[in-house]
Amino acid sequence: MQWDDLKTFLAVARHESLSRAGRVLKVDPATVGRRVARLEADVGAPLFAKSPTGYALTDAGQRLMSHAVRVEQAIEGAAEEMAGQSGGLTGQIRIGAPDGAANYLLPQVCARIAEENPDLEVQIVALPRVFNLTRREADMVIAVSPPTAGRLTVQKITDYRLHLAASKRYLDQYDPIERLDDLSRHRVVGYIQDMIFDKELDYLREAGVDTVNLASNSVAVQLNWVRNGAGVGILHDFSIPAAPGVVKVLPGEVSLTRSFYLVRHADDRRLERQNRFAAALVDGLRQEVSRLEALA
Repeated sequence: MQWDDLKTFLAVARHESLSRAGRVLKVDPATVGRRVARLEADVGAPLFAKSPTGYALTDAGQRLMSHAVRVEQAIEGAAEEMAGQSGGLTGQIRIGAPDGAANYLLPQVCARIAEENPDLEVQIVALPRVFNLTRREADMVIAVSPPTAGRLTVQKITDYRLHLAASKRYLDQYDPIERLDDLSRHRVVGYIQDMIFDKELDYLREAGVDTVNLASNSVAVQLNWVRNGAGVGILHDFSIPAAPGVVKVLPGEVSLTRSFYLVRHADDRRLERQNRFAAALVDGLRQEVSRLEALA
C-alpha cells in the first residue's frame, strides 16, 4: 500500500465524493478514482459502494479506516517530532462547533491563537448537528453534551448561562412581561422542535414554554430576530453583547446553565501540535465566556 493511496482513501471516506476529495487533495477526480482502484486491488476487495448520496464505505472499507487513520497519525506525529515544537503552531486544524459558539466565541478566540501562530490555519465548521470524529469531519469538536460512546477524549471547557431576552424597542411596544405566564401574549423565538439535535438545547421546554412563533435551527437567526424586535427568546448571555439594545427578561425566573465540552479522538492525544492548540483553545474560551457574560 502507498501512503498517497491511503490518504486518498481517507479523503473519499470523509467527504463521500471523488470531486470533493480531489479538491481537498488538489488533484482531479480521475486521479482520485485511480488511486482508490489501485488500493482496492491491493486489498482485494471493494472499499466503497456508490449510493445516491455519494461514496459509502463497505465492510472492508470500514475495517481499513481505523488502520489508515493510525498511519495518518503516525506520519503527522513524525513530522511534528522532526520539526520540533519549540516554535509556533503550523498546519491546519479544523474545529466543529454549534453555531452559538462558532458565531460568538470562536472567531475572537481563534483569531488570537492565529495571531500568535502566523503559520497556523484554523477552520471553524459551524453546523447545528453532531460531528463524526471517527470519520475526521473535524480535528476537534465543541459539544454541549459529553459523548458516551466511541474512542474519544472529553474535557469540560466551561459552564455558560442563558436567559430570556428581548429588545428594548419590543418591550416598549408590547404588554409588560412580569411573570412567565405573560409570554402567552408575546411572540416567542426559539428552535425548530424537530431539528433540535441535542436535548440540552431544548431551552424553552425547560422553561415551560410550549409555543414557538418564530423558529430557526440557527442561534444567529434567533438572535437577529430578537435584536430586530420580532419577539422574545432565550439567548446565550455571551451573545447578548453582540446585540445592542437587547436586555434580559425575568432573569430571576428564567436562568439556565449549560456546559461546553472539547471532544477529540483518543488517538490524537499523541499529537503534540493538537494538544498545544487544544490547551490554548480551552483557556481562550473560558476567558471569553467570562468576559462576555460580565457585559450581558
